[in-house]
Amino acid sequence: MRPTVVVIGFEDLCDGFRSQGLQAGSGVMVHSSLSSFGHVLDGARTVIDALMEVVTSEGTLMMPSFNHGEPFAPGGSGYYAPGETRTTNGAISDLFWRLPGVQRSLDPTHPIAAWGKNAQRYTRGHHRTLTMGPESPLGLIGAEGGYGLLLGVDSNTFHHVVEMSTSAPCLGQRSEAYPVRLPHGRQVLGRTWGWRSQRCPINDAAIYREEMEMQGLQKTALIGGCRATCFRLDDCYRVVASLLASGKNGIQPCSRCPVRPRHVAQTVASDWDAATQTLMSDSIAWSY
Repeated sequence: MRPTVVVIGFEDLCDGFRSQGLQAGSGVMVHSSLSSFGHVLDGARTVIDALMEVVTSEGTLMMPSFNHGEPFAPGGSGYYAPGETRTTNGAISDLFWRLPGVQRSLDPTHPIAAWGKNAQRYTRGHHRTLTMGPESPLGLIGAEGGYGLLLGVDSNTFHHVVEMSTSAPCLGQRSEAYPVRLPHGRQVLGRTWGWRSQRCPINDAAIYREEMEMQGLQKTALIGGCRATCFRLDDCYRVVASLLASGKNGIQPCSRCPVRPRHVAQTVASDWDAATQTLMSDSIAWSY
């Protein structure tokens, strides 16, 4: 016998998202796997439409539109273009940034896409701040009461906001440069973080998830075949910051960890003033 395929539609999705606590006016960062739902009628667009229906234009819907350096690998385009470069974050995210009214930021490897009330405000200055810092799109939505929603995935980019906001020494602050092709054709060297040379034993292993669950800080339910997990980003910040400060289960705290940023061909001197937490006045980012 063939296994039963779960079929889910627009209203099922709306009901599921509302059951997770989302409502009109909510701000939410969504990581997703389309296949986790089973069969969604009309596919990724239905998931996006349901999320938009629930949060409405008075809320803000945000998704990763990262390329993880794919355009700069052999055979790639050699540049990031916000209206052209695909995301490696799955079918829902890759459709989302292409839709009318969705804003996409200019970080060359980790741009954010957003729709709704605060979309432009959250994304427009991303190229002039830290990739996942407090003034990044994800940092801003977290500071303003936003939620994280994981749909069939464990990925949670928000823990990087905690790292950069607490000056984790394993991440370079705007210390890699890659070509960005702007909407009108001009090409510039855009800055992004310097990724760490080794895994973080706390965040890359996501040991904060068990803490979140133990403290009752996340809501989990099935939407079709999808395991959906929703939580307040400020709760996540508090838990992750505590673990980074104190360590856990023999893992040393962030301040004593020897891991540092990697060095690659694109590594450059940072244009970020760590003392004042601002972009240096001579940074090319001020020109676009």
